[in-house]
Amino acid sequence: MNNHNTATKPIIYWAYIEHDQWKFYLAATPEGLCYIGSQGQPYDEMEVWLHARRPGNTIIHDEHQLQPYIEEMIQYLSGERQQFTIRHDFQGTSFQIQVWQALLQIPYGATWSYSDIAQHIGRPAAVRAVGAAIGANPFLITIPCHRVIGKSGALTGYRGGLNMKTTLLDLEKRKEVL
Repeated sequence: MNNHNTATKPIIYWAYIEHDQWKFYLAATPEGLCYIGSQGQPYDEMEVWLHARRPGNTIIHDEHQLQPYIEEMIQYLSGERQQFTIRHDFQGTSFQIQVWQALLQIPYGATWSYSDIAQHIGRPAAVRAVGAAIGANPFLITIPCHRVIGKSGALTGYRGGLNMKTTLLDLEKRKEVL
């Protein structure tokens, strides 16, 4: 735990990733990754998200601080990485964090339904709450909510947009035989 002077605001570092067709923002605290932005969205998306969910932080551009996150993200987007080893700074309700941890159990290249997630966490009747927790996931790629689909097999909502979700699922389908 860092000893911050009470007069000093906690810091969130951010960087912009541009790799092939990918363009999005990342943010991390000293404890770990705290945000991944939507494909092609402006800085404002990240700023609004961080101010709403982590108020009182100072947001500083620092690619050096984000280097481990950027490296793993580019490896994933290049099809060279199927699992992330980076730290996450989880901030949410205990239920949200339980759902986000369940998302980590979905194998690379596979999909689960919202019902599957609810069953996995032992709350089979909580499908809508699971959907809300997934919608609040700040880690669009590293906590793989893109791998969650409707019970019918249809693609459903995704903070990054259905285009981004489809592209990530296609990436994993092409590379799952590595």
